Amino acid sequence: MPQSHVYNWGPDDGPVVLALHGLTGHGKRWANFATEHLPEAQVIAPDLRGHGRSPWQPPWTFEHLVDDAAALLDAAGPAIVVGHSFGGAVATHLAARRPELVTGLVLLDPAIGLDPDLALANAGAAAAYPDYTDAAEARSEKLHEAWGELDPALLDAELAEHLVPAGDGRVEWRLCTPAMVTYWSELTRDFVLPPSGLPTVLVQAMRVQPPYVTAAFRSALVDRLGAALTVHEFDCDHMVPLARGADVADIVRTLLRTE
Repeated sequence: MPQSHVYNWGPDDGPVVLALHGLTGHGKRWANFATEHLPEAQVIAPDLRGHGRSPWQPPWTFEHLVDDAAALLDAAGPAIVVGHSFGGAVATHLAARRPELVTGLVLLDPAIGLDPDLALANAGAAAAYPDYTDAAEARSEKLHEAWGELDPALLDAELAEHLVPAGDGRVEWRLCTPAMVTYWSELTRDFVLPPSGLPTVLVQAMRVQPPYVTAAFRSALVDRLGAALTVHEFDCDHMVPLARGADVADIVRTLLRTE
């Protein structure tokens, strides 16, 4: 099994939080959340397979992503698992398959069980437009997507960490485009659910249209978890960990107090 590239913040004796980023992202996106909002926790944030500085080789499936994440928790111990978007899907698969490693689940606008037409359009765009003329074009795209409401310093950090030369003077994100295309297919798979009784928090970003949190998934969570589920509706766009870091940290602390 290839070894993931992992970022770590916080005290070695702090409660363990595994943070899983979204599609096309990287583990260092959690730096501001960990250092500014949850400094008392030991936050472990890998670059998921095909992203950032982790290995890019296939297979690119939820099963292999779960294996990668489980290897980290087999070493660090059970954890609260926080997943954003695609990372939320990975987190639910991890909780379903390795429940002994997950003490609580925080799903931040998770992309799970998506419409195949939406996935096809996004996969096609990823394949057709994998790079940019320059950093200014990359910045502009982010500003016109879900990053427009964020502190500009967070976007500066994103460009510095994640944007790399692509050849011929162009730039691209530090990721494997074939993996991204494949992962859009993974997101259309039937969703799995966390174990009954697992403390779980679902956060839906209400400015995202069409929503990544499908009505079917949300309803199924309610039916499965009952009182173990808490739902928040945040008035923000998709980048919940960056837009509402303090609120997410408070959610994590609430789960930590129940352990």
